[in-house]
Amino acid sequence: MQRLEHMQHLDKHLVDELAHVARESVRAELREQTRGQRRKAALYAGSGAAALYAGAAVALAVGLALDLVLPGWAAALVTAVILAAVAFALRTAARPDTPG
Repeated sequence: MQRLEHMQHLDKHLVDELAHVARESVRAELREQTRGQRRKAALYAGSGAAALYAGAAVALAVGLALDLVLPGWAAALVTAVILAAVAFALRTAARPDTPG
């Protein structure tokens, strides 16, 4: 009877040890994947910020170019309408086609 209890204790200890090793292995793998995804997300964020500033510079250039031939308020209004049209076109392109 003593030997059987000792074997059960060893089996439980082995199962606990295997579960611990499996958990640590999964944590390490997830940590590694997360690190790579975090880096990629930071690069996308930087790219988006640079694109935002580039777009603002283009909008400013368009407004200044129109200011040469139009009053300042009209140049700003035309630039705003162009940007609104681009935003609408991009939103329309991003939406999935709806049946109907």
